[in-house]
Amino acid sequence: QVQFVESGGGLVQPGGSLRLSCAASGFTFRAYIMSWYRQAPGKERELVASITPAGVTTDYADSVKGRFIISRDNAKNTVYLQMNSLKPEDTAVYYCKRRAFPVYWGQGTQVTVSS
Repeated sequence: QVQFVESGGGLVQPGGSLRLSCAASGFTFRAYIMSWYRQAPGKERELVASITPAGVTTDYADSVKGRFIISRDNAKNTVYLQMNSLKPEDTAVYYCKRRAFPVYWGQGTQVTVSS
């Protein structure tokens, strides 16, 4: 069964950093593009960043480009999101997902950026 377990969220002040982790299981992790999404209260879920299977190519939403870094460890079936220079508008629940059907979501991890 495909599962994602996100962790690493929390409360951080503006300008701070957090590193999110997503442990995946139930499929051949190294074969799939992996992505991070986020959903803020009252808003649709949006794509934040993606990384190709070997980790060679990454892509970011304009709103996080230059501040967030996506990476992966295929030996650990884990994808990471390093978030720097956090802003209040980064407040959301963050989810990871593989680029495939059917779609599976984990429980997400809450990130709150506030002073």
